[in-house]
Amino acid sequence: MLKVKDTLRATVHLTFDGRVIKKYHSADAQKRFDTEVQMLRYLESRGCTFVPRLLEVDPQHLRIITTNCGTKVEHLDAARSKELFAELELYGVRHDDPDMRNVTYRQSDGRFCIIDFEFATLLPEAVA
Repeated sequence: MLKVKDTLRATVHLTFDGRVIKKYHSADAQKRFDTEVQMLRYLESRGCTFVPRLLEVDPQHLRIITTNCGTKVEHLDAARSKELFAELELYGVRHDDPDMRNVTYRQSDGRFCIIDFEFATLLPEAVA
């Protein structure tokens, strides 16, 4: 396994078979875990194909395992970034952390993807 992120909020490992393992830390870890699980489940139910798919949820250890959505993006112009996060909103989710660090590139189909839904929110029309 390769550790790709280790911060006060989360540790993320990439397995050699292409899975992503994320463990949440800190005082608000439960809330961020719950939010990310809710958003990924909701987006999957809506048919959104440019976000990770949940493979396993471990609420006891605040850990999720997801599919890998590609490699880290080094350059993304502001217009394309805005377009990508606006596309996500068409599925009823606002990311609330639209930074380039939350965008990956999936080479298999040439698609930019969005990751890290810890702070995302359902849009009001999605809740109705």
